[in-house]
Amino acid sequence: MKTNLGAAAGPSRRTAKSDSAFRTISEAAKELGLQQHVLRFWESKFPQIQPMKRAGGRRYYRPEDIEFLASIRTLLHDQGFTIKGVQKLLDQNKGKLPGEITVNASDVDQGAVGGFASGVSSNTGLNKAAVEGVLGELQELQDILRASLRDIKKNP
Repeated sequence: MKTNLGAAAGPSRRTAKSDSAFRTISEAAKELGLQQHVLRFWESKFPQIQPMKRAGGRRYYRPEDIEFLASIRTLLHDQGFTIKGVQKLLDQNKGKLPGEITVNASDVDQGAVGGFASGVSSNTGLNKAAVEGVLGELQELQDILRASLRDIKKNP
């Protein structure tokens, strides 16, 4: 006589993992609201992300990895940083992300960020390094656009 105990027990057999448990890539992706390939891509862009790898290359993310990934997701998706901008932020903070990114008006060096800093009030969710990173990227884009405009004017 066959019984199907697994089916009878159903989802109740699985319990939620503790906060200190390691997560597989699928569990981490689901928890962070991302696709698995995004986590693998971020591993290639951010050397700070180093999940444990078991035999066969299966990844296991530590709780601190999940927190770090959540911070990167927030910077990229919610605050509008680029990957390059987050990389610069990590470089400026010795590989660590600041817990809360804030800027005080007194902390902003007018010479470093030009007139842009005057439009940044305190508690905007940005810090000086972040503002400088974004400003640098905007200046690069401005140079590219100016060069393109010159080319268009020369060859209408």
